[in-house]
Amino acid sequence: MRKLFTVAAAAAAFVGAPAFAQDMSTTAQDTTTTTEPAPAVTAPDGTSGIGFEPYIAVMGGWEQFDSEATKAGIPQVARNDKLNGALVEGIVGFNVPLGPVFVGAEGSVSKGVSGDIDWDYGAAGRFGFRAGDSGLIYGKVGYRWVNFDRFGTASRDYHEMTYGAGFEVGPKDIGLGGITGNSGVRLRGEVSTFGSAHSFRPMLGLTTHF
Repeated sequence: MRKLFTVAAAAAAFVGAPAFAQDMSTTAQDTTTTTEPAPAVTAPDGTSGIGFEPYIAVMGGWEQFDSEATKAGIPQVARNDKLNGALVEGIVGFNVPLGPVFVGAEGSVSKGVSGDIDWDYGAAGRFGFRAGDSGLIYGKVGYRWVNFDRFGTASRDYHEMTYGAGFEVGPKDIGLGGITGNSGVRLRGEVSTFGSAHSFRPMLGLTTHF
C-alpha cells in the first residue's frame, strides 16, 4: 500500500511539474514591464527639436520716417520731405529651437546707400514658430541707433526701441527640393519700425544657417 501511494505521488508530481513551470513563466512575464524610450522632440523638418543654430544674413531695403519729432530727438521735418533712404544690412545671430518654436538674438549694422540715412546699428531678440520643412515665422523686439546724412557730420545717433515681424523660407518651402538640406540658405523678409511706429522699414534678403 505504501509503495502504491509513493508511485501515485511521484506520478502526480511528474504531471504537475510542467503546468507549474508554465504558471511561473506566465507570472514572470506578467510582472515584467517593458519600458519604451520616450520619442525624441523633433522639428517639423525632422531635425532635432532642441539645439543651437547660428546664422548670418545680408538684406536690402528702404526706410521712411514720419515727419513728427520723436522721443529719440529726431527733429520734425516737412511732410513732403520726410527722412528716408535705401539700406544694405548685415546681420549675425543665433536661434535656439525648442520643438516647434524657437527663440534667438541678433545684432545688425546697416549702411544707407541713397537718401538721408547714413548708418544704423542695433540688437534684437527674436521668437516665433518653425513652419514646414525649413521655414520660420517670427516677431522681434530690440533697440536701434540711427544717424542721418541730411544733418551733416554733426548728426548724432538717435536711439529708441524697435519692433518687427518677418518670415524665412527655405528651398523645400519654395519648391526647390531641399537642395541645401534642412538648414542652409533661406529667403528672409521682414517689416520693422523705429520707436512708436515712427518709421516703416521693409527688408528682403538671404540668411545662411549653420
